[in-house]
Amino acid sequence: MSDHGGTLMVACNTITLSVTHTYNAAPCAVYDAWLNPEIAKRFLFASDEGRVIRADIEPRIGGHFLVIDRRPTGDAVHYGVFLELRRPRRMVFCFSAAEHDHNADRIQIDIEPLSEGTRLTLSHEMCAEWGHAEEQTRAGWIHVMDGLERELEAMHVINVPGHVAQASSEPSKASAP
Repeated sequence: MSDHGGTLMVACNTITLSVTHTYNAAPCAVYDAWLNPEIAKRFLFASDEGRVIRADIEPRIGGHFLVIDRRPTGDAVHYGVFLELRRPRRMVFCFSAAEHDHNADRIQIDIEPLSEGTRLTLSHEMCAEWGHAEEQTRAGWIHVMDGLERELEAMHVINVPGHVAQASSEPSKASAP
């Protein structure tokens, strides 16, 4: 047990679940998407039936994030504090949802470059008392990772033609009299 500012905190037995996803994108693009509020609000904790109404992200060690997804059953609040940020390889944050914010979970994201693309491995450490929600939690992270893939693909589709058009139009401008 430790004393933090007069509040007694009791350690809990933990379980860890891991989810891995491979993206056809550079490690920096995968990493940066998590920290960009405009991108993150389209995939981070966004449910199919809800709408993210707020995504505040302060991407620094000790910085906070707050994502609120307005769902038919009420607002789902997701809150965290960044513990480690090592672009583009690792991100660690404590995480809590309104339902069980008495003990923050620990999330570690490791990003590994592959010969083609990037592998992201997310490890979620939570109190064993929430073990009954392990599969639901895993499904939630898979949903987040699938959403991130859609966002990265959309950015790639939008960006590539612009770069091709710029590259092909610049030589003609340079050769113009």
